[in-house]
Amino acid sequence: MAYDEQLEARVNDLIHARPGVIERKMFGGVGWTLNGNMAVGIMRTDHLCVRLPPEEVDEAIRAPFVHEFGRPGAKPMKGFVLIEPAGLEDDATLAEWIERGTARALELPAK
Repeated sequence: MAYDEQLEARVNDLIHARPGVIERKMFGGVGWTLNGNMAVGIMRTDHLCVRLPPEEVDEAIRAPFVHEFGRPGAKPMKGFVLIEPAGLEDDATLAEWIERGTARALELPAK
């Protein structure tokens, strides 16, 4: 299953403004890391996965188009949310999610 290359291009335009970003294939999609920590990724073909502080996830999933990230029927991954394509239509919203994910990745110890 391929991922959304248009979304990848949009993310690239926004995230590569930061130094030290590394893009790599992961989980059948693509992810961007800072200091070895995933910040954001494209999963399930066209959904954006964003790393957040775990205490912010409950509030984030109250927003439209935002869900906990994890396999169906399994416990969600702590500190990650998944945003549907409808929640990523405008570049300003996408930029906000990328900023949140990169900020969290930079808070973590380097790997």
